[in-house]
Amino acid sequence: EIRVPTFERAELFSKSTGKDTDIVQKEMYTFKDKGGRNLALKPEGTPSVVRAYLEHGLSSKAPFHKLFYIERMFRQERPQKGRWREFSQFGVEALGSKSPYLDVEIILLGMDFFRQIGLSNVEVHINSIGCSRCRPNYKKHLREYLLKKLPELCDDCKRKFKTNPLRILDCKVDRPKLKDAPHIYDFLCKECKDHFDAVVSILKKQGVKIIMNHNLVRGLDYYTKTVFEYVVSSLGAQNAVGGGGRYDDLVKIMGGRDTPAAGFAIGLDRVVLAMREKDVVSNGIDFFVVTIGEETEKIGFSILQQLRNIGFSGEKDFTGRSIKAQMRSANKSGAKYVIIIGEDELRAKKVRLKNMKTGSEEDVILNEREIARRISEC
Repeated sequence: EIRVPTFERAELFSKSTGKDTDIVQKEMYTFKDKGGRNLALKPEGTPSVVRAYLEHGLSSKAPFHKLFYIERMFRQERPQKGRWREFSQFGVEALGSKSPYLDVEIILLGMDFFRQIGLSNVEVHINSIGCSRCRPNYKKHLREYLLKKLPELCDDCKRKFKTNPLRILDCKVDRPKLKDAPHIYDFLCKECKDHFDAVVSILKKQGVKIIMNHNLVRGLDYYTKTVFEYVVSSLGAQNAVGGGGRYDDLVKIMGGRDTPAAGFAIGLDRVVLAMREKDVVSNGIDFFVVTIGEETEKIGFSILQQLRNIGFSGEKDFTGRSIKAQMRSANKSGAKYVIIIGEDELRAKKVRLKNMKTGSEEDVILNEREIARRISEC
């Protein structure tokens, strides 16, 4: 895990994210401290991770690093569904490899995350935006194409036409007008084309359904080669719950050695929104301990800790409420089993085990290994 500051020098983001990007131009919170330094609340995580990677000499300690973070980010946006001024991001970064298998591993890691939390309707949109060698030729052809469309474009896109025409492809307002825009894939150099073809081929072999999105460019200037987004269509306009790609030039741009890298960031607030829309609920805990009386409290607490120590997730009600109230708490917790210990069970050296799915009950010997065996059979 890597932890980075809440605020950084503002020039870190103008140098990496891109001085002409919407994030830097419109959305970044900036201020001067008492020393006159121009600072910014971090709008995204990758530049901060790369800065820390360089400042702490991680490249000299090992040739390859995998890092992750869970951080609060800040953007000066109009609050609406799927957009907040303060939000949480989970991100991963892998520095030191140019292998297409790394791109695939990162994409699969995100998909595995969504699968484990019960979001099965996440699509992978993918594209390549080439590199500093082949992108200029594409920009030239794209600019020629856009010149004919310029009168029809929104004011924001007219501004982007002068600074970075690639950003126009990402405009939700003008996207329907650009269906016949040239595809960057047709302009990729051999290295970028071979890399992207390999990524797509490996993903297909892994059984991942991908959507080729030729307009996908991402809103950050440091990306090279592979770019991708995790999309939940039901969320409407703000339907990307995460995204990432390669940034093979960023470490060098920030003063380090030539270091290929890739990563992604997932917006946890949007993920929660998607889970609510799909009515995804938590898988719950393995067991809930219900006790009646002071003596059973001691035994119940001991069983709780013993089962936790061997890997089960469990809870107990410590309020001393009635068995009926404790059972309501057990039901709300989503527990698969409830372990009930009353005076009768204690005398018989047994516990009452209730399967919350079927409603069936049975007596089990008061032994954590035997209880664990029965819970494992659920």
